[in-house]
Amino acid sequence: MPRDLPIGNGSLLANFDSAYQLRDLYWPHVGSENHTNGHASRFGVWVDGRFSWVSDNFWRRDLRYEEDTLVTRVTLARPDLQLSLICRDAVDFHANLFVREIVVRNESDAPRKVRLFFGHDLHLSGDDLGNTAYYEPERHALFHYKGKCWIMINGAKVGPEGLVIGLDQWAAGRSERNDLQGTWRDAEDGLLSGNPVAQGNVDSTLALHLSVPPGAEAKAYYWMAVGSDFEEVTRINRAVREKGPATFIERTRHYWALWINNVSARFADLPGPIEQLYRRSLLILRTQVDNSGAILAANDFDITQYGRDTYSYMWPRDSALAAAAMDDAGYCDVTRRFFEFCHRAITDEGYLLHKYNPDGSLASSWHGWYRDGKKELPIQEDETGLVLWALWRHFERWHDVEFIKPLYRGLVIRAANWMAEYRDKGDGLPLPSWDLWEERRGVFGWSCAATWAGLQAAANFADAFGEFALAAGYRKAAEEIKAGVRAHLWSEKLGRFLRMTQHAADASPEDPTADASLCGLWLSGMFPPDDPAVAATMRFLSDKLTVRTKVGGIARYENDPYQQISKDISRIPGNPWFVCTLWMAEWHMAIAQNQEQLAASLQLLNWVVEHALPSGVMAEQLHPETGDPLSVSPLTWSHACFISAVHAYERRRTAMGMSRQ
Repeated sequence: MPRDLPIGNGSLLANFDSAYQLRDLYWPHVGSENHTNGHASRFGVWVDGRFSWVSDNFWRRDLRYEEDTLVTRVTLARPDLQLSLICRDAVDFHANLFVREIVVRNESDAPRKVRLFFGHDLHLSGDDLGNTAYYEPERHALFHYKGKCWIMINGAKVGPEGLVIGLDQWAAGRSERNDLQGTWRDAEDGLLSGNPVAQGNVDSTLALHLSVPPGAEAKAYYWMAVGSDFEEVTRINRAVREKGPATFIERTRHYWALWINNVSARFADLPGPIEQLYRRSLLILRTQVDNSGAILAANDFDITQYGRDTYSYMWPRDSALAAAAMDDAGYCDVTRRFFEFCHRAITDEGYLLHKYNPDGSLASSWHGWYRDGKKELPIQEDETGLVLWALWRHFERWHDVEFIKPLYRGLVIRAANWMAEYRDKGDGLPLPSWDLWEERRGVFGWSCAATWAGLQAAANFADAFGEFALAAGYRKAAEEIKAGVRAHLWSEKLGRFLRMTQHAADASPEDPTADASLCGLWLSGMFPPDDPAVAATMRFLSDKLTVRTKVGGIARYENDPYQQISKDISRIPGNPWFVCTLWMAEWHMAIAQNQEQLAASLQLLNWVVEHALPSGVMAEQLHPETGDPLSVSPLTWSHACFISAVHAYERRRTAMGMSRQ
């Protein structure tokens, strides 16, 4: 199930699914640890003797954000109950605090008693062992704790006398053991047991009681304070009591409005929905960035059902592309932390490994160190090359010499020396590594282009620092790679580039499969987008990878098995990916010579707008028949590519001298 509404502050991240259930709660890092383990925490209503969770199909739900903020606006309607709820959620921009405001509208002509129930299926530190949940009467609140993770849960309602803080009902209990489902079941008769403590695999539920006049509204608040000990969470709770929960929602709304209005670009000529999704993409992307500098690929825990692992890692490649998009938009502080993260992570030899946890430790990997009796590096060369490519773009934009100074020797030169050396001595191409999609080893167009781009960036840095001999060496290596691509990845017979070539040091066969990763040959700058060889390849990709259903879009490659829906390859070569569709849009932009030709790219940008969720969230891929999100959602890379594509569109308009409307 997609995560329709991520909200966070770089330390605490909360995700809500399409049924408005809290599904992920990450702290102290974005992506680590998940204190729900993907389990749903429920929100329900009791009125007139009837109970309903808002995840029930009887509710009409509209999940969105308030404009230009990371404060949600969720509308929940149940006409048969003559009741509707308007909710606003925020993770405070500074404190590790999640707050919800609930406005209850009584649409009947009689006064009513309404009870709001909040269930918590928490698995602190990511598992169900040794958790404790208890009610604390002095503060009228619930606590969950294990080790150095504490969550304090409280609420309040607005009455005639002002804010009344504390819970009206509560229960702590065991769940998922011996047929015990949890205290959320206890709520469904409108009454909770009041059990004060539970240990082991636990859950808890609380209730707030409201009196709502006929045709009127009542308001309540609910919050979670997260910290490392009792003192920390009670300190946050005390601030909420003193200042009022509405203060934290409002200050967070203003913070994010201020943040997004710092965006450097203004797109007066773009259709409104595209500009709105551009701004929303920046905000969503920011929720996936940890304050330590890691830019996480995705934090949708449901993907564990596919491979028993998550996307909650920092892939240097994905993150470099996201950093480039953020730099284009004007957010250099975010990207500086990312480049510092890479500086800390790079090996002494000069390469970055597969992926990293948000705390900087090495993450899980399916790439091995051993093959056919020999050691091999479990790497993807683009993950090193693209970091340097993005860093040079950053420096060109900001010219922050003092920031670059410590990175120059330890990151740039170290990585460039390794890339220049890690090549075949005969043809000059990079040695085999894993491809962009991490499924096969060989020498790929994407990897060659990313390595070329990284070496060119390093040469630019070396020139800037006056080390001209180093710069000349890096450029020579880059040109040898480019020549090798022309000689070994171009097929005269097919009249286009190959995805993978046979390499003298490897037994990998030539691979003519249509693969969107060949876009890297021009995205990197290795070849101009209108180069005849590139144009022929792109036309081939468009023909082979277009999804010929009412959904449309561009697939990754022919007969893509990942999350595959259909074997009808002629019609559905693979599921449509936002990233691949946006690459095709950028190519149309890059070769456009007039407004009519540029319109082809605008159509693809509009396709993205139409297939994002109402909240603006973009998944990794879509169901080719229904357009429903598949795999993780949101995918940081999808949002980064949309941001980059909008900037590319504006640059092309400027280059063509087209006036603004």
